[in-house]
Amino acid sequence: MKSILLPLLVSLALPNSESAFASLPRVFIKDCYDGDTCTSLKGEKIRLACIDTPELKGWNADPIPAKEARDFVNKLVANEEVSFKRITNDRYGRTIGELFKNEVNIQELIVEKGYGKIYKKYAHQCEWSKK
Repeated sequence: MKSILLPLLVSLALPNSESAFASLPRVFIKDCYDGDTCTSLKGEKIRLACIDTPELKGWNADPIPAKEARDFVNKLVANEEVSFKRITNDRYGRTIGELFKNEVNIQELIVEKGYGKIYKKYAHQCEWSKK
């Protein structure tokens, strides 16, 4: 009896987040170029909202942590179908949005694990990054 009641009580006490994720569109991620930019199987360029990860190339490049961030994100979402919350498009034509896998916010996880940081200029776009 106890083993039946506990899950029931927990499900009643928690907000129904499953329905929120169920309503989001799904996208198949082909791969991620770096820690904050991925490409869908259909070729859509996706810039992960509200975070910044080290750059692979350019004047501000930091290749070792950039590759670590890229590899971390690829292990999570490459060749996977994930939930996708589109927010806007940037000046380069990329879709800015949040990725979720198994109800976990990928951007929040990247920051939590130390592979990136909150991009203060755009933190207003994501609920979790305003905390």
